Amino acid sequence: MARDWKGGSASTFKTIGASNHCEHERADKDYYATEPAATDWLCRIEQFCGPILEPACGEGHISRRLMAHGYDVVSRDLADRGFGEVADFLSEKNTAWDGDIVTNPPYAFAQEFVEKALAIIPDGRKVAMFLKLTFLEGKKRASLFQNYPPRRVWVSRARLKCAMNGDFEHSPGSATAYGWFVWEKGFKGSPEIRWFN
Repeated sequence: MARDWKGGSASTFKTIGASNHCEHERADKDYYATEPAATDWLCRIEQFCGPILEPACGEGHISRRLMAHGYDVVSRDLADRGFGEVADFLSEKNTAWDGDIVTNPPYAFAQEFVEKALAIIPDGRKVAMFLKLTFLEGKKRASLFQNYPPRRVWVSRARLKCAMNGDFEHSPGSATAYGWFVWEKGFKGSPEIRWFN
Protein backbone atom coordinates (compact mmCIF):
# COMPACT_ATOMS: atom_id res chain seq x y z
CA MET A 1 0.00 0.00 0.00
CA ALA A 2 1.37 3.39 -0.97
CA ARG A 3 1.78 5.76 1.95
CA ASP A 4 1.15 9.50 1.85
CA TRP A 5 4.48 10.39 3.50
CA LYS A 6 4.08 14.07 2.79
CA GLY A 7 0.70 14.27 4.48
CA GLY A 8 -0.86 17.64 5.10
CA SER A 9 -2.43 19.64 7.88
CA ALA A 10 -5.50 17.39 7.72
CA SER A 11 -3.53 14.15 8.10
CA THR A 12 -1.54 15.66 10.95
CA PHE A 13 -4.72 16.73 12.68
CA LYS A 14 -6.27 13.28 12.35
CA THR A 15 -3.14 11.41 13.40
CA ILE A 16 -1.94 13.57 16.28
CA GLY A 17 -5.30 14.82 17.43
CA ALA A 18 -4.48 18.52 17.41
CA SER A 19 -3.95 21.23 14.84
CA ASN A 20 -0.38 22.02 13.87
CA HIS A 21 -1.36 25.72 13.59
CA CYS A 22 0.55 26.24 10.36
CA GLU A 23 -0.53 27.51 7.00
CA HIS A 24 2.26 25.91 4.95
CA GLU A 25 2.38 22.42 3.47
CA ARG A 26 4.02 19.68 5.50
CA ALA A 27 7.67 18.85 4.81
CA ASP A 28 8.56 16.29 2.16
CA LYS A 29 8.11 12.80 3.66
CA ASP A 30 7.18 14.54 6.91
CA TYR A 31 10.83 15.45 7.60
CA TYR A 32 11.17 17.54 10.76
CA ALA A 33 14.65 17.33 12.28
CA THR A 34 15.06 17.05 16.04
CA GLU A 35 16.89 19.75 17.95
CA PRO A 36 20.19 18.10 19.01
CA ALA A 37 19.71 19.17 22.64
CA ALA A 38 16.72 16.81 22.87
CA THR A 39 18.97 13.80 22.27
CA ASP A 40 21.63 15.08 24.65
CA TRP A 41 18.95 15.24 27.33
CA LEU A 42 17.76 11.72 26.47
CA CYS A 43 21.28 10.38 26.96
CA ARG A 44 21.38 11.95 30.43
CA ILE A 45 18.08 10.45 31.57
CA GLU A 46 18.05 7.02 29.89
CA GLN A 47 20.64 4.34 29.20
CA PHE A 48 20.57 2.14 26.11
CA CYS A 49 22.19 -1.09 24.95
CA GLY A 50 23.71 -1.06 21.51
CA PRO A 51 23.38 -1.28 18.76
CA ILE A 52 20.78 1.47 18.46
CA LEU A 53 18.67 1.74 15.31
CA GLU A 54 17.63 5.24 14.20
CA PRO A 55 15.07 4.40 11.48
CA ALA A 56 14.09 7.97 10.51
CA CYS A 57 17.54 9.53 10.68
CA GLY A 58 17.11 12.41 8.24
CA GLU A 59 20.45 14.23 8.17
CA GLY A 60 21.64 12.55 11.36
CA HIS A 61 20.56 15.00 14.05
CA ILE A 62 19.69 12.24 16.56
CA SER A 63 22.25 9.70 15.32
CA ARG A 64 25.20 12.08 15.60
CA ARG A 65 24.34 12.98 19.19
CA LEU A 66 23.88 9.31 20.17
CA MET A 67 27.29 8.55 18.66
CA ALA A 68 28.80 11.51 20.51
CA HIS A 69 27.56 9.87 23.72
CA GLY A 70 29.38 6.65 22.82
CA TYR A 71 26.61 4.56 21.28
CA ASP A 72 26.94 2.30 18.24
CA VAL A 73 24.21 3.55 15.88
CA VAL A 74 22.76 2.21 12.64
CA SER A 75 21.05 5.04 10.76
CA ARG A 76 18.34 4.56 8.14
CA ASP A 77 15.71 6.69 6.44
CA LEU A 78 13.08 6.35 3.74
CA ALA A 79 14.76 9.17 1.79
CA ASP A 80 18.40 9.74 0.93
CA ARG A 81 19.35 12.91 2.81
CA GLY A 82 23.08 12.26 2.64
CA PHE A 83 23.23 10.37 5.93
CA GLY A 84 22.63 6.70 6.70
CA GLU A 85 21.14 3.89 4.62
CA VAL A 86 17.93 4.13 2.60
CA ALA A 87 15.29 1.77 4.00
CA ASP A 88 11.55 1.73 4.73
CA PHE A 89 11.20 0.98 8.45
CA LEU A 90 7.55 -0.03 8.00
CA SER A 91 8.33 -2.57 5.28
CA GLU A 92 6.97 -6.08 5.85
CA LYS A 93 10.49 -7.33 5.14
CA ASN A 94 11.77 -5.53 8.26
CA THR A 95 11.16 -8.27 10.81
CA ALA A 96 13.86 -8.09 13.50
CA TRP A 97 16.26 -5.75 15.29
CA ASP A 98 18.45 -7.04 18.10
CA GLY A 99 18.98 -3.77 19.93
CA ASP A 100 17.24 -0.58 21.02
CA ILE A 101 15.45 1.90 18.75
CA VAL A 102 15.57 5.70 19.11
CA THR A 103 13.90 8.11 16.69
CA ASN A 104 11.64 11.05 15.97
CA PRO A 105 9.12 9.30 13.69
CA PRO A 106 7.16 10.95 10.89
CA TYR A 107 4.13 12.46 12.64
CA ALA A 108 1.62 10.90 10.27
CA PHE A 109 2.96 7.41 11.07
CA ALA A 110 4.00 7.75 14.70
CA GLN A 111 1.76 4.98 15.99
CA GLU A 112 2.82 2.65 13.19
CA PHE A 113 6.48 3.33 14.05
CA VAL A 114 5.90 2.53 17.73
CA GLU A 115 4.03 -0.69 16.91
CA LYS A 116 6.64 -1.79 14.38
CA ALA A 117 9.52 -1.05 16.75
CA LEU A 118 7.94 -3.06 19.55
CA ALA A 119 7.18 -5.92 17.16
CA ILE A 120 10.75 -6.36 15.92
CA ILE A 121 12.84 -6.02 19.10
CA PRO A 122 13.43 -8.72 21.75
CA ASP A 123 11.88 -8.54 25.22
CA GLY A 124 13.68 -6.16 27.55
CA ARG A 125 14.90 -3.84 24.78
CA LYS A 126 13.92 -0.16 24.64
CA VAL A 127 12.13 2.04 22.15
CA ALA A 128 12.44 5.82 22.63
CA MET A 129 10.33 8.10 20.46
CA PHE A 130 10.41 11.90 20.44
CA LEU A 131 6.71 12.78 20.16
CA LYS A 132 4.24 15.56 20.73
CA LEU A 133 2.61 15.21 24.13
CA THR A 134 -0.74 15.06 22.34
CA PHE A 135 0.29 11.52 21.33
CA LEU A 136 -1.13 10.57 24.73
CA GLU A 137 -4.60 11.51 23.46
CA GLY A 138 -6.94 9.81 21.02
CA LYS A 139 -9.21 6.80 20.83
CA LYS A 140 -7.12 5.32 18.03
CA ARG A 141 -4.18 4.86 20.41
CA ALA A 142 -6.20 3.44 23.31
CA SER A 143 -5.34 -0.18 22.46
CA LEU A 144 -1.67 0.71 21.92
CA PHE A 145 -1.34 2.15 25.42
CA GLN A 146 -3.45 -0.63 26.94
CA ASN A 147 -1.40 -3.42 25.38
CA TYR A 148 1.98 -1.66 25.34
CA PRO A 149 2.18 1.01 28.03
CA PRO A 150 5.33 3.14 27.91
CA ARG A 151 7.70 2.60 30.83
CA ARG A 152 8.34 6.33 31.11
CA VAL A 153 7.19 9.55 29.48
CA TRP A 154 9.77 12.32 29.84
CA VAL A 155 8.08 15.70 29.45
CA SER A 156 10.24 18.57 28.22
CA ARG A 157 9.84 21.64 30.41
CA ALA A 158 11.28 23.81 27.63
CA ARG A 159 9.88 23.99 24.11
CA LEU A 160 12.28 22.06 21.87
CA LYS A 161 12.31 22.58 18.10
CA CYS A 162 11.63 20.24 15.23
CA ALA A 163 12.85 22.06 12.11
CA MET A 164 11.04 21.61 8.79
CA ASN A 165 13.37 19.91 6.30
CA GLY A 166 16.18 20.22 8.86
CA ASP A 167 16.41 24.01 8.48
CA PHE A 168 17.05 25.21 12.04
CA GLU A 169 18.39 28.55 10.84
CA HIS A 170 14.97 29.60 9.54
CA SER A 171 12.90 27.65 12.05
CA PRO A 172 10.75 29.78 14.36
CA GLY A 173 10.45 29.06 18.06
CA SER A 174 8.26 26.09 18.89
CA ALA A 175 4.75 26.34 20.30
CA THR A 176 4.56 22.55 20.62
CA ALA A 177 5.16 20.50 23.75
CA TYR A 178 7.31 17.41 23.17
CA GLY A 179 8.54 14.53 25.23
CA TRP A 180 10.52 11.32 25.03
CA PHE A 181 8.23 8.28 25.22
CA VAL A 182 10.22 5.23 26.35
CA TRP A 183 8.95 1.68 26.05
CA GLU A 184 10.64 -1.42 27.47
CA LYS A 185 9.28 -4.43 25.62
CA GLY A 186 7.43 -6.70 28.02
CA PHE A 187 6.62 -3.96 30.56
CA LYS A 188 3.00 -4.18 31.76
CA GLY A 189 2.80 -1.69 34.64
CA SER A 190 1.68 1.92 34.86
CA PRO A 191 3.85 4.49 33.10
CA GLU A 192 5.95 6.95 35.05
CA ILE A 193 5.68 10.62 34.10
CA ARG A 194 8.91 12.55 34.62
CA TRP A 195 10.30 15.89 33.50
CA PHE A 196 13.59 17.04 32.06
CA ASN A 197 15.42 20.32 31.22
